[in-house]
Amino acid sequence: MEAQRDWLEKDYYRVLGVEATATAKELSKAYRTLARKYHPDTNPGDTSTEDRFKEISSAYEVVGDEATRKKYDEFRRLGGGGGGYGGFGQRGQQNVGDLGDLSDLLGGLFGGGRASGSTGRGGFGFGPMPGTDLQAQLTLSFEEAVTGVTKTVRLNSEALSSPMEVTVRIPAGVRNGQRIRVPGRGAPSSDGGDPGDLLVSITITPHEVFDRDGNNLLVDVPITYAEAVLGADVKVPTIGGGTVTVRVPPGTPSGKVMRVRGRGVKSSSQGGDLLVTVSVHVPTDPNDAERALVEKLADVSTPAPRGS
Repeated sequence: MEAQRDWLEKDYYRVLGVEATATAKELSKAYRTLARKYHPDTNPGDTSTEDRFKEISSAYEVVGDEATRKKYDEFRRLGGGGGGYGGFGQRGQQNVGDLGDLSDLLGGLFGGGRASGSTGRGGFGFGPMPGTDLQAQLTLSFEEAVTGVTKTVRLNSEALSSPMEVTVRIPAGVRNGQRIRVPGRGAPSSDGGDPGDLLVSITITPHEVFDRDGNNLLVDVPITYAEAVLGADVKVPTIGGGTVTVRVPPGTPSGKVMRVRGRGVKSSSQGGDLLVTVSVHVPTDPNDAERALVEKLADVSTPAPRGS
């Protein structure tokens, strides 16, 4: 009965700090802001923030999904709008038949049918309840997040009889803050129902060379003044190791972005590209030969197009 109790007693919109009329975008923004603030990695050793993070995650798990949000809203509307189990108690000792369409809604939400003559467990006649969802955190390197990886997560929860390890397959292209759902790897049911799920929150460490914009990978590559003026073939690193050759056209300005198609994140939905930003390297301490050549260049160069 824990899921029903939570839905009746907990205002998930208030947990996320939004109105019940909030849009999906507003819900997502509120969740991301709070998750960053209360993430256990941001507050190591602080159990209060860890509990708050779990509460935020549970709330968004319900109202962040359009279909589940509709069920939640309807459930609370028919059940008294968040008065806890007292939402029913205030109306006296009613059985599930007295509640009309609410009994059908409850059966659809929690896996049981409408009672017929028997109040069943707790007077509502529900089927076996699923086990509790468990949560875990996993930190990945930038490259692991881009290419995908299989990791082992150790679970230690009061909902488990003993600690256990779960193998989690992280798909290529997972994003920072994303949660991976592993069906059936949560806590077992106490009365023969299906086990809960495992929800793994992903944290990605930055890379020294690459950055990311969606499924595109970003890299900055320095080039010499001569390469910028005359053009050159430049070797550019790739995330999987090795290099790819990029043609720098003559007269390339510093800051120009060149696209290498198909060398970005190869996710299941849509692959990305490698975006190479070239920057002209200016020597801070030129040797005598370099200085002499630059002085000759200055003598023959067209004046820069600067205003007075």
